[in-house]
Amino acid sequence: MERRYGVDLDANSHGQSFLKLFQSRFVPGGLYLLDEPEAPLSPQSQLALLAMIGDMVSQDAQFIIATHSPMLLAFPAAQIYSFDKTPLAAVAYEDLDHVRITRDFLNAPGRYLKQILEKEEPLSTKWRGGGG
Repeated sequence: MERRYGVDLDANSHGQSFLKLFQSRFVPGGLYLLDEPEAPLSPQSQLALLAMIGDMVSQDAQFIIATHSPMLLAFPAAQIYSFDKTPLAAVAYEDLDHVRITRDFLNAPGRYLKQILEKEEPLSTKWRGGGG
C-alpha cells in the first residue's frame, strides 16, 4: 500500500487521498469509467483532476465520466451526453442545467437564497381559530 499510495494517507484530506488514488491508477492508453469523481473533491482538487485527465488524454487514455460538475463538464472537446430524455442526446456545455444554475447562483447568490430561504408566515399567526 505504501509503495503505491505513499506513506501516511491519513495525513491527507479525503479529497487529497482520492487525487492520490487517481494519480496512482491512471496510466497512458487506459480506459477509465468514473462515476461522479468530483464528489469528494473541492473545486481546487477538481482542477487538479482535470489536469490529470488532460495529461492522460494526451497519452491516449480515454475517459467516460458520469458527472454533475460544471468544472469537469468543461473539459475541452468533451462530448457531453444528457440522459435526461429518451433517447439520450449530445448537448452543448452552455445548454446544461448544471452549468446555467451554477453560473446564475454564483452571479447572484442573494437572489437564490432569498427565494429558497424565505419562510412563510407561521400557521399560528395566519389562522386564529375561534373557540368552538
